[in-house]
Amino acid sequence: MTTELAVADRGRGPLSGRIRSFVFGPPLPARLPERVQATIRQDQDQTEILLSLLQLIAVASFAALYTLTPKAFDPQAVPFEPVPVTLAVYAGFTLVRLWLAWQRRLRAWFLALSVVVDITVLMVTIWSFYLQYQEPPPIYLKAPTMLYAFILIALRTLRFEPWLVMLAGTTAAAGWLVLVAYAVLGEGGAQITHDFATYAMSYEVLLGAEVDKVVSLMMVTLILTLGLMRARKLMFRAVTDHVAASELSRFFAPEVAGRIRASDIALQPGEAELRNAAILMVDLRGFTPLTHRLAPRDVMTLLSEYQSRVVAAVTGHGGSIDKFMGDGILASFGATQPSASFAADALRALAALLAATAAWGEERRRAGLPVPEVGAAVATGPVMFGTIGDHSRLEYTVIGDPVNLAAKLEKHTKEERVRALCTAEAYQLALRQGYLPQSAAESRAQRRVAGVDATLDLVVLA
Repeated sequence: MTTELAVADRGRGPLSGRIRSFVFGPPLPARLPERVQATIRQDQDQTEILLSLLQLIAVASFAALYTLTPKAFDPQAVPFEPVPVTLAVYAGFTLVRLWLAWQRRLRAWFLALSVVVDITVLMVTIWSFYLQYQEPPPIYLKAPTMLYAFILIALRTLRFEPWLVMLAGTTAAAGWLVLVAYAVLGEGGAQITHDFATYAMSYEVLLGAEVDKVVSLMMVTLILTLGLMRARKLMFRAVTDHVAASELSRFFAPEVAGRIRASDIALQPGEAELRNAAILMVDLRGFTPLTHRLAPRDVMTLLSEYQSRVVAAVTGHGGSIDKFMGDGILASFGATQPSASFAADALRALAALLAATAAWGEERRRAGLPVPEVGAAVATGPVMFGTIGDHSRLEYTVIGDPVNLAAKLEKHTKEERVRALCTAEAYQLALRQGYLPQSAAESRAQRRVAGVDATLDLVVLA
């Protein structure tokens, strides 16, 4: 599907490559990732379902018009009416195609057959006019129904396959030439004229006019094919970027991914916003010694189980994961998006993650697996949220005293022999923002925390 275009773009000289790039668009990679190709195939399958439904509607509409519209010929005098039979066969074929498209079982040969059948049905319908009206064959050369060929050609662009458009156009041109040849060389061959007025008011054939129709068909086909080849490459790049963005967004908090997607200009290092926020630091105790006793696979399983529970608690209360640091997790509330309840949200999330990790620890204990303890701390205050790094490698993060303090408080939980702490300032702010503690909190005043010059009033949360 894509490799043939990519291969065609390679192996050319510099000049021919630039010309091809100018005409057909920049070359594609040698091979697109399978997930990108799968996304494109899914869209193409849906397009075929849509096309089949549209054609069924067209067949039903045409049949209704044919049935209800008064005939300009005497039905009793016509031994055979090809239109109803042709429409019935075509409707059956379209139903088969719809079923195959629904089952994702359409193959390239059937798509090619569908194009040929579409054009053939149109040409047979046009050809049948002279039978119905009991007039010489050249009558059908003046039928406006020929214009439907352009619609059938244009329909094939919906799949973004240039070869189908070329097949439709060449089949339509060939079909029309066959009709012209039948009108000129068939029974009672028509006279050929070089006068347009005679052609318009008689059954004589103006070959130049018929050649113009064929040229128009082929020119429209070539223009659509060229545009489609360029659009197809653009689509491949857009799908590739979309898939890559979807995958990369999993490495960021949803709010951060949304900011990156919505940014009108390229992100630059050093851009930041000042916010009042709460910082939550979570860590597994004794994790490093544990990694020496467990197999690598078991270590990664433990981390995944632990992180999934912490992430669910944080995001479930409006928080954002800033980064994973081995067994440590840094989360923020009110940094990526301003919030009037950031401190309350942080303490609610902390309570939820402590409950979730406690239940997880009990599951591991029953399974005979090691159960590491979880330590956590919350600090609040002004932080800077923005991009750091350089132009080749950027990272969204939070910077400020609350970040450093939360990390130090998490380590200090071991000194206090507790699982979770926060500053008294953060606790009082959370209460003012609507936080309702599930149990009485213990205050510990004037505590010395390593790395902090002044003493701190702390609150034990668990």
